[in-house]
Amino acid sequence: MAILEGLSRRELILGGLTVASLSAQTPKIPAQNIDDFFRDFTAEWVRRNPSQATRSRYFTGEEQDRLARQITPSTPAWKRERIALARKGLAQLRAFDRTGLNELQHVSVDLLDWQLDSVIREEPYLDYTFPLEQMNGANVGLVETMTVSYPLLSARDAENYVAALGQVAARLDEATADSKRLQTKKFIPPRYILRATIKQMQGFVDPSPSQNPFVTSFAEKMATIKDLPPAKRDALQAEAEKLVATQIYPAWKRGIAVLETQLPASTDEAGLSRLNGGDAAYAFYLRRYTTTSLTADQIHNIGLQQVARIEGRMDTLLKQIGRTQGTVNQRIQKLKLDMQYSNPTSEASREQIMKDIDGIIRDAEKRAALLFDITPKTPVIARPFPTFREVNAAANYNGPPPDGSSPGTFQFPRRVEWMTKFGLRSAVYHETVPGHHFQIALQVENKGLPRFRQIGAFGGISALSEGWGLYAERLAAESGWYGDDVAGQLGQLDFELFRARRLVVDTGLHSKHWTRQQGIDYGIEASEVERYTVYPGQACSYMMGELKLIELRDRALKASRTLRDYHNKVLTTGTVPLELLEKQIDAWLAAKA
Repeated sequence: MAILEGLSRRELILGGLTVASLSAQTPKIPAQNIDDFFRDFTAEWVRRNPSQATRSRYFTGEEQDRLARQITPSTPAWKRERIALARKGLAQLRAFDRTGLNELQHVSVDLLDWQLDSVIREEPYLDYTFPLEQMNGANVGLVETMTVSYPLLSARDAENYVAALGQVAARLDEATADSKRLQTKKFIPPRYILRATIKQMQGFVDPSPSQNPFVTSFAEKMATIKDLPPAKRDALQAEAEKLVATQIYPAWKRGIAVLETQLPASTDEAGLSRLNGGDAAYAFYLRRYTTTSLTADQIHNIGLQQVARIEGRMDTLLKQIGRTQGTVNQRIQKLKLDMQYSNPTSEASREQIMKDIDGIIRDAEKRAALLFDITPKTPVIARPFPTFREVNAAANYNGPPPDGSSPGTFQFPRRVEWMTKFGLRSAVYHETVPGHHFQIALQVENKGLPRFRQIGAFGGISALSEGWGLYAERLAAESGWYGDDVAGQLGQLDFELFRARRLVVDTGLHSKHWTRQQGIDYGIEASEVERYTVYPGQACSYMMGELKLIELRDRALKASRTLRDYHNKVLTTGTVPLELLEKQIDAWLAAKA
């Protein structure tokens, strides 16, 4: 996640070189204390992030209860406190004598060095993300924190939930205040992002409080708590409804009002390059998300090359099934419509697609047994996004908590564009089996890793996790999971083409002054172009990660390693930057040789 400012990528990722530069002036801490440092510093980090502590159930007893009744702020002051803590931790980490560390400890030190360094290097760019927006703003994150990530297994959990719910309005107001601060610097979202966010936030407050996701998801989860008497359940639900009506809805409306004041000054210019210092910010985000030192121009050109390769393959398959007229994109769009669920907006179709997704997951679990020696013990389930999020959401996966108290969760957006059997299998493979669920749940379950790595305490690494998801899609196709289903193969290639086009559109928006319409005309749906606008660089992580994983796999197979061996090595290494993964694979192959 680090930006390269005068340092090589290897110095940033392989902390040994940067540690060495300090060795002459800093007394070294004995290596045997490194595991204690991992434990103590991670506890300090999580303690200052109540939502993370709640989600991971990191602590126990009274301390865990206290944190579970809070929601982490996301104010500029909190972020700078975070950076200060990262500086302290990095200085302590680099003071350790690495001589005598075992392989796992070496990897953990390299990873933590990279992650803390990344937190620090983001400081100049904190103002280049928008506090309220349709993808990752507080208006979305607060809802996911409470409705998806918050564990509800006991009566005490339910009481804590209501207490935390009482902080939602304050956290949203903080984001609104930060949005006003950025407005004074002329850092406001593009007009189309403002409109999309206002529409989404308005959709959130339109239902009655009893039908709001904060209440409906709470009621659904409380119904499974055996030690919660019905009268207590009703009282807690009523309290949640009251909070939504009297605090949360007014806070959302205040946020909407501020965004509406920004509309007259907004434009439809899309990318970071329109902002003062935006080019440097985009360079940081590209390096953070791809974990490479490639420039925007280089990534753009890789995207163009991959688009040409994949479209050539798709053209051949389309001709096999008699679809010869029009561009590849036109023929694919027609095929999607032909495979659409009958009356895709009907409740029957919306229910059926979730049943189909469940069937695909169960089938994938059986097929994966032939390709993987290790698979997660924790199950994975699919659930639809709440209605207010369908218009903007992208399919996603939320990992299980370390205690296994709840499953991994695949969230699916049931909007018309997604209500088709075309590409559905590939989407499920990416998010669940053998994609994100295998990579993330296995890491959570791996008791041999330091706890900070199990729970991703210092953030994810998109290039590895999203690269693995895209690799999983391709693996399913290469392994014959589609059989003679040419349409299914085209669905897989269409998802891969989508990720190649992302390289072109993301870099086009943020470094080449592309407009939203140019992104749409290139074959990316509007909601995705809007996603890249507010999430710069992240969309580039998928294909860059996949290409590296395929390169390393080919290297392993050439060295007479089996596919199962390679999967074992990647999955047991865990989430690391791509160059650190490459170092691990090369060392593994050398040892085997």
